[in-house]
Amino acid sequence: MLLGLPSSGAHSNGYSLLRKIIHRAQPDLTQAFDGETTLAEAILAPTRIYVKALLALLQALPVKGMAHITGGGLTGNVPRILPPAVKAEIAQAAWPRPKLFDWLQREGGVADSEMHRVFNCGIGMVVVVAREDVRQALQILHAAGEAAVVIGAIKVRGEGEAGTIVVSG
Repeated sequence: MLLGLPSSGAHSNGYSLLRKIIHRAQPDLTQAFDGETTLAEAILAPTRIYVKALLALLQALPVKGMAHITGGGLTGNVPRILPPAVKAEIAQAAWPRPKLFDWLQREGGVADSEMHRVFNCGIGMVVVVAREDVRQALQILHAAGEAAVVIGAIKVRGEGEAGTIVVSG
């Protein structure tokens, strides 16, 4: 199963595209955005570090893989930790996508597939655990302050299929 740990924003994902969207949209970066911050602060939020929560998880149960969602977004990073015979199937509806990514998609006219290829879309770390370990893994991550959720599963990969598929809806 795939567990997702929330990102704090864009992290190190897609800043070339992000700059192009800002150039195109010409937003007021100092205007209030999503309640408590400005657009500039949302864009430049520091990358979250997950080490404490992940160390607690690693000490408690077998973790089958971890992918920090950095440059390459969801669809570029998750396949790096998977054998070629399997794929990650991620359900976009499994977590609330931060407003920053809605804004980027709308203002940039970016397709869903490109959003997942370039940005983390609100998931900064993906952890793979056995189905029977999901409940315990979530308890450990929640106790460590992470709002981790199940975002998908590992499935058999068909001929010519991508290593990660993000399913909308």
